[in-house]
Amino acid sequence: MRKSHKIAILGTGFIADFYTATLHSQRTLDRVHTVYSRSIDKGNRFKEKWSISNCTNNMHTAIHDNDIDTVIIGLPNHLHKDAVLAAAEAGKSILCTKPLGRTSKEALEMLDAVEKQGVFNGYLEDLVYPPKTLKAIHSVNDGSIGKVMWARSRETHPGPHSDWFWDNDLAGGGAIIDMGCHCVEIIRNFIGKGIRPVEAMCWSDTLVHPIEGEDHGIGLIRFENGAIGQFEVSWAFRGGMDLRDEISGTEGTIWLNHWLRTGFEMFTSGSKGGYVAEKAEGDSGWLFPVGDEAAELGYTHMFNDMFEAMDNEEEPMETFYDGYIVNTIIDACYKSAQTKQWEPINISLWRGEENVSHLRDTKEIDGHILIKTEVMPDGTTKQILKDPETGKISERYI
Repeated sequence: MRKSHKIAILGTGFIADFYTATLHSQRTLDRVHTVYSRSIDKGNRFKEKWSISNCTNNMHTAIHDNDIDTVIIGLPNHLHKDAVLAAAEAGKSILCTKPLGRTSKEALEMLDAVEKQGVFNGYLEDLVYPPKTLKAIHSVNDGSIGKVMWARSRETHPGPHSDWFWDNDLAGGGAIIDMGCHCVEIIRNFIGKGIRPVEAMCWSDTLVHPIEGEDHGIGLIRFENGAIGQFEVSWAFRGGMDLRDEISGTEGTIWLNHWLRTGFEMFTSGSKGGYVAEKAEGDSGWLFPVGDEAAELGYTHMFNDMFEAMDNEEEPMETFYDGYIVNTIIDACYKSAQTKQWEPINISLWRGEENVSHLRDTKEIDGHILIKTEVMPDGTTKQILKDPETGKISERYI
């Protein structure tokens, strides 16, 4: 049964704009009733822009408003925990932006709080919700590409839009905590959330910006079944925002390109100024506008999933538990970047599968192990075989 929800949104930044625009334009049942901002001036401007009833610079007041049933947290990373703990104690449904915490310790505290209070919790990882990604996940789950061996996710752009992102203490890191959290959860959705991530290897460096955190990072994540996840992130990529995913299976491959090549390409020699798309670096020359940013970034399907699950008293696709697992992986990546070696992913609360077998299968033909079958240019079929006793490799035509 569909219900209407009155929402308190905490924050008035870029992400809060996207969230509110999406909420007010889709189900029509869910409205932001109260906005909290640390700056009352910003809060009032946000209130007027989105025709919101109430504005406050007191977070406690926003959360404890009796008319509010749902709290959406769109605050800087260092404020997530206090907001979640307060909203959980107040018995509100809670949706929190990514990353859940700056560390897995923070994330686990938040997970414990919502589960102890028994409140609905949703992890707002929008980039697993774009229509193309949802279709790809469905195809993988249907077995269309066989067993996933390798999943790669890339997010790069010229850098974030607010000052706190660039502060290592407030954000919890640099490009890896900011964008790597997106990539890690995309990878988990393709390889399988029930498959335990066991260790990580990561490189990071600050190549361009005069900051303490990293502006580049590349990570590898090994899963218990042998699958590998790979992410690439950068705060110094020029040319806009690049969002790409690649999934390699035993029976097929999926490529996803979300942003720079959208199918909408336009050239203009005269700039009129204005916004083109998130992280676009210019408004003349070749441009790649996005028809519906909220949908293409996953916000539309994400909030539909969250509120439909809330209404039906079910778990959404992404919960605080997922946010916690992401943080454990990011923790291992940061440690690996320092030690320059593989580091274990320490998950104190694992709810997935146990003792998962390796994804590699063997097929025997006439006492030999089949390595590969291939149709040759002349139309004949060749098999590459291995003798299980001697290890000798041979070939035959069939």
